[in-house]
Amino acid sequence: MKSLSEIDTVSKRATRAADFSWGIAEEVGKNIRLLEMFGLPGIKNLNYYYKSRNKKNFEKLNHITAENKTKELEFCPIIAGVNFMDQVKTLENLNEIRFEKIAYPLLFLPFISRASEIIGRKLFLKIDNKEFLLNYNNSIYSNTLTHGILEIGNILSIKFLKNIDFFSENEWNELYKLSEDTFVEENDSLKKNAAGAGLTDND
Repeated sequence: MKSLSEIDTVSKRATRAADFSWGIAEEVGKNIRLLEMFGLPGIKNLNYYYKSRNKKNFEKLNHITAENKTKELEFCPIIAGVNFMDQVKTLENLNEIRFEKIAYPLLFLPFISRASEIIGRKLFLKIDNKEFLLNYNNSIYSNTLTHGILEIGNILSIKFLKNIDFFSENEWNELYKLSEDTFVEENDSLKKNAAGAGLTDND
């Protein structure tokens, strides 16, 4: 079994060999490592994507808006992902962002996961009928865990979710009240034995 470090390194070097900059190659290495760690087929999709790039040039999406439509070919998932991550602090002011036709969209997914960590908000990504909840780059929940090649995402949408508590104020107060039983009132004995007590400053 390949280590995550090996996966990162080989993905990075392959990306540089595919004519991306070293900076982008670094990001792709981290992304494929992330996909494989979460049980998603990163290596498989990256390998097939680079084979496809030998046959056609995918469209580069540099400036992302609420609606992103291709002129001819599918969007490159790596360029779209890098720019989404770079622009996410501005994009989070939008409720939803839509894309038409992204090639090998599983390669786009880890950029969204990492963007969730950057802005400290959960993101909901939908690739056609496949749904992914991205939690601050700590976990990925999905209604599908495909182990195959996903060549194209026809319609993708990203929703910025509000940060809310999943418990009531009453539940919080009850638990907090229970936690107060661990509080210890300060008394003279505690003051004498506290850190630094009894030390004399001779300066």
